[in-house]
Amino acid sequence: MTKYEELIPRFIKYVKTETRSDENSGLTPSTQTQVEFAKELKKELLEIGLTDARISEKSGYVLATLPSNLENDVKVKAVGFISHMDTAAFTAEGVNPQFVENYDGESDINLDDEGKFKLTVKEFPNLKNYKGNTLITTDGSTLLGSDDKSGVAEIFTAVAYLVAHPEIKHGDVKVGIGPDEEIGVGADKFDVKDFGADLAYTVDGGPLGELEYETFNAAQAVISIQGKEVHPATAKGVLINANKLASQFDSLLPQDEVPEKTEGREGFYHLISVDGTVDEAKMVYIIRDHDHQKFEDRKKFMMGVADKMNAEFGTDRVIIDMADQYYNMREVIEKDMTVVNVAKQAMENLSIKPDIYPVRGGTDGSKISFMGLPTPNLFAGAENMHARFEFVSVETMEKATDVVLEIVKLVSEETK
Repeated sequence: MTKYEELIPRFIKYVKTETRSDENSGLTPSTQTQVEFAKELKKELLEIGLTDARISEKSGYVLATLPSNLENDVKVKAVGFISHMDTAAFTAEGVNPQFVENYDGESDINLDDEGKFKLTVKEFPNLKNYKGNTLITTDGSTLLGSDDKSGVAEIFTAVAYLVAHPEIKHGDVKVGIGPDEEIGVGADKFDVKDFGADLAYTVDGGPLGELEYETFNAAQAVISIQGKEVHPATAKGVLINANKLASQFDSLLPQDEVPEKTEGREGFYHLISVDGTVDEAKMVYIIRDHDHQKFEDRKKFMMGVADKMNAEFGTDRVIIDMADQYYNMREVIEKDMTVVNVAKQAMENLSIKPDIYPVRGGTDGSKISFMGLPTPNLFAGAENMHARFEFVSVETMEKATDVVLEIVKLVSEETK
C-alpha cells in the first residue's frame, strides 16, 4: 500500500489511455484522444469535489479550483499546478506497465519476455539511484507516458488529499492540465487571467529534487530546397540535386554544436528530419541556446548559410521558414525569485535536496512565464522520457505529491 492510495492506480489508468499529440493536425487539442481524455479528467475532478471543473474551449486545458478553506478575512495568494496530458510520438498504444519491486540498484531489468530490450545499469546509470524503490517500467514495446501523466496523477492526488483532509488550511488551489506540450504549442492559447493563479508550477520534471527555472531559448527552422531534375543522360551542367544541397547545407553548420556533443548551457542545431528527391528537399531543424544573444546569433548564422548558397546559384534555391518557439523563462523569474524560493523551502522541509540547474529543453512554463505568470518546473519522476526505456519510481511520485502539498501549505501561511 502506497502513502497515497489512489496515486498509482490513477497513474496506471492514465498511461493506458493513448494521448499522443500531432504536430500536423492544426487543431487544439491536436488529437481526438486528448479531447476524450480531457473529458475524463474533468469528470474525475468533479468527482473529487472541484465543482468548477471545465474544459477551456480556447486552449483545451482542463481547469479547476479547489476553493480556499481559510477564514473569509484571510487572503493569500492562489497557487496553480500545471501538467500536460499528451505524450511523445513514440509508440503509445497498448501501454503495459511492469512493476519491479524493491529494486536492488545494480541489476539489469528485462522489459520484454525475450530479453530483447533491457534497462541496463551500464547504459542507464541513473538506475543506481533507486535501490529499494518500486519501479514502473514499460514492457519494451511502447513508451510509458510518465511524461507527464506522473504530473497529472500527482496533482490530482494532492487536491483529492486536501479535500479529504479539511484540517489542512489552504488558499485557492488552481489545477491546469493542458494538451500538446510535446509538440511545443500546448501553452500558446493558455489564458493566465482565466486560470487565476498568483504563482504557479509545472509538475513536469524528471528525477527527485529537480527544480528548474532556466530553459532554452528555442526556434524551429524549416528549410525548403529547390533542385532541378533532368534525365541523368543529359544532366551535365543542368541538373541540380536537392538532396546534395541539403547535405551541403548541414555540412556548413558547426559540426560540434549538436545535441550529441553538447551539455550544460551549450546550445546546438539539431536536424530533426530530412525528406527529399533530386527535385526538392525539406529539412527541419530546432535551434537551442540558453543565452539570448547566442540564440539570435545562431539563427542569423543559419540564415547566412542559406544566403551564401543562394549567392552561388544566383537565385533563391534554399528558403528558410524560421519561427521562435519559446524563450528562457529565467528572464522573467529572476526578477522575483519568490516562486522558486517557496518550492525550494518546500523540498528542504521534506528533506529533499533541491537540484537546480538549466533545463536542456523547455516546458509550458516557459511560455506561461512570459504571459505574466512565473512558472518554474517541479520534478514529477519520469526518467528516460519519450521511449521504451522510460521508467518512474513510485516513491519519487509520492514525494512529488508531498512537495505539491507542502507548497500549498507554505503559500497559505503568507497573507497578501
